Amino acid sequence: MDKSIHINTFSSYTRVSRETIISLIKYEQMLIESNKTLNLIGKSTLNNIWIRHFLDSAQVIDFIDKNDKSLVDLGSGAGFPGMVLAIIAKYRKMSLKIKLIEKSSKKSKFLRSVIQNLNLNAEVVNKNIVEEPIKFIDDVFVARAFKPLKEILQLIHNNAKNWKKIFIFLGKTGKNELLQASKSWDIQYKQRMSVTSNDSAVIEINKLKKR
Repeated sequence: MDKSIHINTFSSYTRVSRETIISLIKYEQMLIESNKTLNLIGKSTLNNIWIRHFLDSAQVIDFIDKNDKSLVDLGSGAGFPGMVLAIIAKYRKMSLKIKLIEKSSKKSKFLRSVIQNLNLNAEVVNKNIVEEPIKFIDDVFVARAFKPLKEILQLIHNNAKNWKKIFIFLGKTGKNELLQASKSWDIQYKQRMSVTSNDSAVIEINKLKKR
């Protein structure tokens, strides 16, 4: 499919500014170039970056409160969803600082180059937070293709204080993951169908308590 159609689809869903689209095009170019040497995204998704990665990532931006000051992207990888959110937040004049957590030093270097190139309010934390836990005092957490749900909940429960929201992208196994997690956790959440796949959902967790 023609890329301009994908960009138009993205724009119609997100209603972002022209400047946002220009920055996302630059990000896409950096992604494609760096993907030649780094395994950032699957080759099968190279022709569908705007829908598969950008739109999928962008769908949570409207549920982030304008008073939220900081967002943590757990296992950012190529920058999804954190980098996309940082780009949109910049042009929406949101005072949201975004932390991209990434264990790979090569991917971290790529993420830093994008942040510098696009002048974003974001930083990269190059750490394996499963093996080297760090304490968080941030408002919002997001996780897309990071770890199983139960592991993410345990990680946040152990290491984060006074958070407001957690957004977790769930795929085909999402229903089962929620069912299993509910046996150990009392989870207060909202579930929204993904705008990019009927098999996927995004859950917004507002309260989490160990059973």
